[in-house]
Amino acid sequence: MARSRSLTDLARLGFADLGAADRGLARLDRPDSEPWFAEAADPDAALERLLRLVERDAAATDRVLADPDAGVRLVRVLGASEGLAAFYHRHPEQLTSLIEPMEEPPGPESLREELLAAVRGRTGEAARVALRVGYRRQLGRLVAWDLAQPSGQDAVERVAGTLSDLAAAALEASLSLARAEAPFPAEEVAATRLAIIGMGKAGGRELNYLSDVDVIFVAEASAGLAEQRAVEIGTRLAMLAIRGVAELAMEPGLWEVDANLRPEGKDGALVRTLESHLAYYERWAKDWEFQALLKARPLAGDAELGERYVAAIWPMVWQSASRDHFVESVQRMRGRVTDHIPADQVDVQLKLGPGGLRDIEFTVQLLQLVHGLTDEQVRVRGTLPALERLVEQGYIGRVEAGEFAEEYRFLRVLEHRLQLRRLRRTHIMPVDEEGLRVLARASGLAATGEELRDRWQRVKTRVRELHERLFYR
Repeated sequence: MARSRSLTDLARLGFADLGAADRGLARLDRPDSEPWFAEAADPDAALERLLRLVERDAAATDRVLADPDAGVRLVRVLGASEGLAAFYHRHPEQLTSLIEPMEEPPGPESLREELLAAVRGRTGEAARVALRVGYRRQLGRLVAWDLAQPSGQDAVERVAGTLSDLAAAALEASLSLARAEAPFPAEEVAATRLAIIGMGKAGGRELNYLSDVDVIFVAEASAGLAEQRAVEIGTRLAMLAIRGVAELAMEPGLWEVDANLRPEGKDGALVRTLESHLAYYERWAKDWEFQALLKARPLAGDAELGERYVAAIWPMVWQSASRDHFVESVQRMRGRVTDHIPADQVDVQLKLGPGGLRDIEFTVQLLQLVHGLTDEQVRVRGTLPALERLVEQGYIGRVEAGEFAEEYRFLRVLEHRLQLRRLRRTHIMPVDEEGLRVLARASGLAATGEELRDRWQRVKTRVRELHERLFYR
């Protein structure tokens, strides 16, 4: 029998609709679970979603709730993510993955093997569903680990790195399916080498909970196969690999695979040989394309070919700063990004707006490219590792770099929690009090929504000041 509870008790737990919470807890009829909701970003949503799971599959849900630690993990996840709640509703058998705690985020090889195992022996729709379910199973466990950390800011690098490894594993598994399904002779498919190069956040191991994954495809012939035939087959493999993670299916796609950073963008060939890539970069590439290549990293497919690609383009990236008016072109590009933000979003844009993540990233990348022309020590991927190197080499003050790093982590945690809520790509801060309250609880960055808004405004002001001082000096 449910115990009596006061509205004050419910308010202390963080519930907003006290009457609905009282009725919902009575339906749940688990008095021992009530304190768990204090751990949820949105206790009202967590309770509603938990009740729906009980209705969907009481046995699977009860197995999790029987373990108090697992119950807390589930309530945290449900309170932070409508997207993951929907996943567990579609696949209640996956709830039990939260029973065993994740002590540490898994490494890239472990994730790769798990997703390859998920699709092994399967084809078509069944394989794509298995891949996506396997991905989201690991995503749910990572979210539970993330939300349990004392500081989201301290954990954000590890979370972003694991998300990048998970995306690489998904592409690897999808490419394995593509090789099995490609409509070409098996020996020709085997003789087609294909590397998937990660760009941007994927290359820098900085992915969000829901990012586009920027890639470039490189093909090569082996075993006597003609080069043009390898490009043809590689193109089909690339298209199938993209469909495996993004195409409509019974289980929704994971994220968009964006190959538009390739030579000539949307108008260029989806797949090229290494030689064709190099010819383009030597003759026609624009300054921004070399900046885009700064974080290029082999992500999936043929690792040896991917390493050769990066080794070949790496010197070009760092020589790009010697081009005429290079610094001015990078500065103009940052201005164009800001100019294209819709007027009603400028003040709420976490990523692109003044004082947002792009101000930090562009500043760090410009300093890297300028000083990396002669100093190999700053030639690293990733914003935070680059900041550390720039300090060590004396190109930025330790205090300034420390502030930039802290503010970057603050903004990234907000970005993660915003995207986690619906598993959608967004960088727009809420303006309503309830949205800010939930975000404050989810991020742990402030006690109230008003306090979070005030802190964010201070961070924006400081980021913009540092950006203008360092980026335009």
